[in-house]
Amino acid sequence: MTELLKADTAGISRAADLLRQGKLVAFGTETVYGLGALASSDTAVARIFAAKGRPRFNPLINHLPDAESAFAQADLSGRTGEMARALAEKFWPGPLTLVMPRGEDATVSDLAAAGLPTLALRVPRGKTALALLREVGAPVAAPSANRSGTVSPSDAFHVLRSLEGRIDAILDSGPCSVGVESTVLDLTRETPVLLRPGGVTLEELTALCGTIHHPDDFAEILPSSPGRLASHYAPSLPVRLDATSIEGNEAQLAFGKPLPGAALTWNLSESSNLEEAAARLFAGLRFLDAEGARRGLTRIAAQTVPRQGLGLAIRDRLRRAAEPRPPSDPS
Repeated sequence: MTELLKADTAGISRAADLLRQGKLVAFGTETVYGLGALASSDTAVARIFAAKGRPRFNPLINHLPDAESAFAQADLSGRTGEMARALAEKFWPGPLTLVMPRGEDATVSDLAAAGLPTLALRVPRGKTALALLREVGAPVAAPSANRSGTVSPSDAFHVLRSLEGRIDAILDSGPCSVGVESTVLDLTRETPVLLRPGGVTLEELTALCGTIHHPDDFAEILPSSPGRLASHYAPSLPVRLDATSIEGNEAQLAFGKPLPGAALTWNLSESSNLEEAAARLFAGLRFLDAEGARRGLTRIAAQTVPRQGLGLAIRDRLRRAAEPRPPSDPS
């Protein structure tokens, strides 16, 4: 059963405790209600994808209480840092998400970042949201609090109707003032790229940043935005899908009972639990890629994952990993 918490001191404290325990808590921001989980925990983040029925492991927006704590997660070297600080000064707290290079000391999990070397960071506006984030004391990953493919929720009733019984609590701070998602701006390029329009307008951003590329004008930019490349973050070793046997030159990405004969194995979940498998996916690919190459193995063989629940998202990620990488793909 999903708890409905009041946005008072006790409710905020309870919500923060649940988040620190790895539970899912929906909370209101100025844009829409977000489905929060501790961003440093792969297991907690995996529960977001399970609750939403999200078909792909796309990057999640990570919420923090102030610019200082947000920038502690990022690499602010060069022009990226200058622009990020100027944007934060103008628009944070507020409905603007900045995509920046991941910092060396970042605590956000691989799963929340979808394996990317970048992070999506935001400081939301709203007394309740900021109080919650301060009490949690760590980044909170929070996509919109609704089933995937449905309308984003702008009050607690919308969340309850969509996710009742699938999440642990809702912190009810009343209706959202903006009602549309945050603007997402990618600062990792020479010219910023508008990845999603939202609560901060393109005109407002252009006034501060100058030229901004966006999908309507620059279709060639689209493949580099999060989640769009077919071979999105493929490991260096080729990946073979739906393996039913293992060859001598292969490392094994197992699910359930491993296949015999592998020189190197990473098991996503010995008990065939899809949430555990999702939480271990990126770490497993990185381990097999690095250790397999070190041992002279030439391929990763992935066992079949079921086409249901989180299995669809895992299969989507593995399919992307198995796609041939274009020669010009820098990832």
